[in-house]
Amino acid sequence: MEINFEALFLSKIDKEIKIEPKDWMPEKYRQTNIRQISQHAHSEIVGMLPEGAWITRAPSLKRKAILLAKVQDEAGHGLYLYSAAETLNISRDEMTEQLLTGKAKYSSIFNYPSLTWADMGAIGWLVDGAAILNQVMLCRTSYGPYARAMVRICKEESFHQRQGFEILLVLSQGTEEQKAMCQDAINRWWWPSLMMFGPTDSESTNSDQSMKWKIKRKTNDELRQQFVDMAVQQIKVLNMTLPDADLKWNEERKHHDFGAINWDEFWQVVKGNGPCNKERLDARNKAWNDGAWVREAAVAYAEKKKKREQIKVA
Repeated sequence: MEINFEALFLSKIDKEIKIEPKDWMPEKYRQTNIRQISQHAHSEIVGMLPEGAWITRAPSLKRKAILLAKVQDEAGHGLYLYSAAETLNISRDEMTEQLLTGKAKYSSIFNYPSLTWADMGAIGWLVDGAAILNQVMLCRTSYGPYARAMVRICKEESFHQRQGFEILLVLSQGTEEQKAMCQDAINRWWWPSLMMFGPTDSESTNSDQSMKWKIKRKTNDELRQQFVDMAVQQIKVLNMTLPDADLKWNEERKHHDFGAINWDEFWQVVKGNGPCNKERLDARNKAWNDGAWVREAAVAYAEKKKKREQIKVA
């Protein structure tokens, strides 16, 4: 009796049974997960750069230690995700090459500069806040290794969001200069944060299939709306404003209406023409090249150890 592998695969999806690395899966399912997981991993690694720039300039030893711990967390997230992607038969070297050559994408928001200390708060509150809404859904994604990696990542990202909000809260209660810095950071990061959820549902090329395979659980527009509704309530605590004159409550929809997103800007950044695209890739390439001796030393040590073991056996 011939087994219908595709029917078995779809049955598992329908029954909420996780797809595991050794299970049969459609090639497009495998490629979609590779693209999404590797881009997520790249985003964690590149996302260290705008925050890492402020480690030496943090306003106190306490703030320095907190920020250093957060950047370290992001590195760990990247490693979890690269490991999850490797279960889909793609090597870490291949994923790294795709990032360094610009073939693979990462979240467009990390191509914006971090200009002031308040940006550390805005990134934590807005950027990590937007990421969490995406990532909580991914804890239930259909591919097992990805879903399990996201559990710990979400817990840590939730802490990062609270830490970022606390930075803004302190600034919002400070001097007039600090208040202005807080508002300026919110103004600059608000719209890129809305773009983080991806194109509108009508223009998203992968969303429908990802929803059917339960790789995604909510659409881009659903998550974006949820984020706006959440931010409107939280901004009141800061006594600041969101930079959107069209933002208002819609009683009929029971959601907030918001202004038009500049999608031309989004696509320009995605295509490599953002404020820091070149700077980010240059930084990652430099780190890769500077670390070559470490990789070579590790390989040499492993070979030497293997030879020693072979001599002992002989």
